[in-house]
Amino acid sequence: MGKASRDKRDIYYRKAKEEGWRARSAFKLLQIDEEFNIFEGVKRVVDLCAAPGSWSQVLSRKLFLPAKLSPASGKFCLFGKVPSLLFAVSNDLIVKLITFYLIKICRDGDLPLIVAIDLQPMAPIEGVIQVQGDITNARTAELVIRHFDGCKADLVVCDGAPDVSVMIYSYWLHDMDEFVQSQLILALKLFFPIVTFAKPKSSRNSSIEAFAVCENYSPPEGFNEKDLHRLLEKVGSPSGADDLDCRSGWLEGPNKVYIPFLACGDLSGYDSDQSYPLPKVAEGTYQSLDPVQPPIAPPYKRALELKKASSHGIRELERLSLDS
Repeated sequence: MGKASRDKRDIYYRKAKEEGWRARSAFKLLQIDEEFNIFEGVKRVVDLCAAPGSWSQVLSRKLFLPAKLSPASGKFCLFGKVPSLLFAVSNDLIVKLITFYLIKICRDGDLPLIVAIDLQPMAPIEGVIQVQGDITNARTAELVIRHFDGCKADLVVCDGAPDVSVMIYSYWLHDMDEFVQSQLILALKLFFPIVTFAKPKSSRNSSIEAFAVCENYSPPEGFNEKDLHRLLEKVGSPSGADDLDCRSGWLEGPNKVYIPFLACGDLSGYDSDQSYPLPKVAEGTYQSLDPVQPPIAPPYKRALELKKASSHGIRELERLSLDS
């Protein structure tokens, strides 16, 4: 199947290449922001499972680049607002004022910090600090905190999915999936008073994916991250009863917690499951664009190398058998 065929079948795949996004998933984060305004006031953000980097690109374009080019940045403030004051005072005071304003501007005009984490490397993105590591490792979290000078993140985004590399009986997978989702919902409601599941327009209807948008982080009083499993065991029910386990109180019966499910993005816009005609070009022949940034070290690279080596070995054995 050619690239032009996919361009026709997947409008967001084509648009991603035209607009310079590394993957079509960039539109999912853009549409979530359109609905929930998650970027407002954000200065420190973490992108988990970031490779190949489309969400990091969105963060860079929406947060870092506007702040860098803003007239309120240090470079413009210093020379745009201060000179009329500087020329009216003595030389030694000028130096002191410049030093003061530089320090003040550096503090007040700090650029947003974006940290992207993934096990796989990815090509650089302006304004994005890359950490190649395991998001479940405490050392990775400590490294992120150091990048934030000990401050907490204002926003954490993640477009990751488990790597299912073995065949599992479908009924067992379904039951396991329900259990994991129920535990996820419970954990989210413990820490965020507002939880919404969002389905961006760019997410295919044939896909069961949805994104949990959690707002107003409010951990339980005295919470210690090392005791999370104990907290889930003792949470009881939303009515306050403590004689129920974490499933029956929150997820079953009259006190069952319901999470809103919201479609976001322009509902009259492109349909991710619909085929669209390719744009007409002056030359008469449509030329499909190459991906913006191919993976640097994709997980399947080693598999391809082994397959190639195996094929080469088989051919070598066949040649030797013919020679003999």
